[in-house]
Amino acid sequence: MDPGVLRDDMVDSLEHESKGCVQSATVGGAMRTVPREAFVEEERGAYADRAFERLGTRVLAPSTAARLFEALAPEEGDSVLVVGAGVGYTAAVLAEVVGERNVHAVDITRRLVVEARGNLADAGYEGVLVDRRDGADGLPEYAPYDRILLEAAALSPPAALVDQLADDGRLVMPQGAGEQTLVVVEGDEVVERLGGVAFQPMLVEGEQADTVERNRTRREDREFARRNAEAGAGWEQDWIDWDGA
Repeated sequence: MDPGVLRDDMVDSLEHESKGCVQSATVGGAMRTVPREAFVEEERGAYADRAFERLGTRVLAPSTAARLFEALAPEEGDSVLVVGAGVGYTAAVLAEVVGERNVHAVDITRRLVVEARGNLADAGYEGVLVDRRDGADGLPEYAPYDRILLEAAALSPPAALVDQLADDGRLVMPQGAGEQTLVVVEGDEVVERLGGVAFQPMLVEGEQADTVERNRTRREDREFARRNAEAGAGWEQDWIDWDGA
């Protein structure tokens, strides 16, 4: 089937009152234009409203992506930073709205950076800048940003991202650990809470999917070793070397 027809069907379902994920003509138009099949291997499955796994990351379901776009409310000409580029689909939709030269994206996983660059080029958005960075640090070289989209959960808005917002800028992110809420941050305050979501946690250097040994594991091992070394008195700490006495 013609991918354009599949895109229209997808957006029609997202606009329907049963879902209501797409509410603006801006978001609807962009999602009808971007060829999602360039970012998901299975062409027909690309337009099903479900998530996919790719290179250790989750490709968001269209309804979830739409919620992010509506919360972000991008406008033509806005400077946008996407933290957690993944396979590049959200960056492409935002590029359709604000212009590809105004979209910057970062990801901590090198394979995903390469994947996103290739997908974006195939889809006609090679002007989007994708760089390998620790997302918590943002991309200060091109700040300030009118809009920042964080596609990973954190307990609080990362300070560097807040600092990189324009004065009237907006940051959208999943906030929380076990239970997460999609929030809108303006300045350094949460100004809107838009319901529950489920995203992967934000990673730090060494925790990406293609890392052989993850920092989280090493940190835990060091912490356990420190605690054991500082443990209270036990017979093993009070031994006497009788042979050397």
